[in-house]
Amino acid sequence: MKREACLFCIAVLTAAGSAPLLAQSSGSDTTPKTRTVCEDVTVQDTPKDTHQIAGMAIGGVAGGLLGNQIGGGKGKTIATVAGAAGGAYAGKKVQENQQAKSTHVERRCHQVTD
Repeated sequence: MKREACLFCIAVLTAAGSAPLLAQSSGSDTTPKTRTVCEDVTVQDTPKDTHQIAGMAIGGVAGGLLGNQIGGGKGKTIATVAGAAGGAYAGKKVQENQQAKSTHVERRCHQVTD
């Protein structure tokens, strides 16, 4: 009798073991599946000198020195002031362009529900 009981147990366990497989394959599992998606993103660096003060100062000094080499009297003063103003503007734009090129790559990941 023990041998018959064991054969019956094996049959029940086998049938019970295959039932969950049938339930999973029938699509009745409503648990949403999530996965992680990662991508490399190019990010603009935040400049330390957001107002380009260094570029304006260096450009202003250089432009003023160059303007001072032109003319004489009041013309020399006007050329120095114009050179300083033009140099400051040019220095600001040069630094602005250099800061715009400053980037780095970050890996960003997020969860997606299928």
